[in-house]
Amino acid sequence: MVNLIWATRGKSWGFRFLLNGGYPDPLLAYERAFADLQSQRAACRRLGEQVALRFPDPLSRRDDAGRVIPHDFVVMGPLADDVNSVDDGLEKIWPLVAEVYDQVWDAASAPSVAAVRLAVDSD
Repeated sequence: MVNLIWATRGKSWGFRFLLNGGYPDPLLAYERAFADLQSQRAACRRLGEQVALRFPDPLSRRDDAGRVIPHDFVVMGPLADDVNSVDDGLEKIWPLVAEVYDQVWDAASAPSVAAVRLAVDSD
């Protein structure tokens, strides 16, 4: 199982958690990881054994309001050991979710966390 919290928005749906990292409610872990990073478009910060990672959509996709879509991750477990920069995140984390995001970003509504987790974990 990929141990990630992933928050993003789609073309017409608002900011949502698409992966919850195994938390019933990932909001507290997400807020703790991204404290003081709210205004940064791209960031990578290690917090013990976790990494807060944010980058704009690699394909420069924009929502209906014209905003570039951000991707926020809290990377946990062994995968976090290999993420020390935004570039590392683009190389190691983005490929894990890129195909799933391609399928859902322009959907009318956000997919459920369960649907996304199953798609990512099937690799």
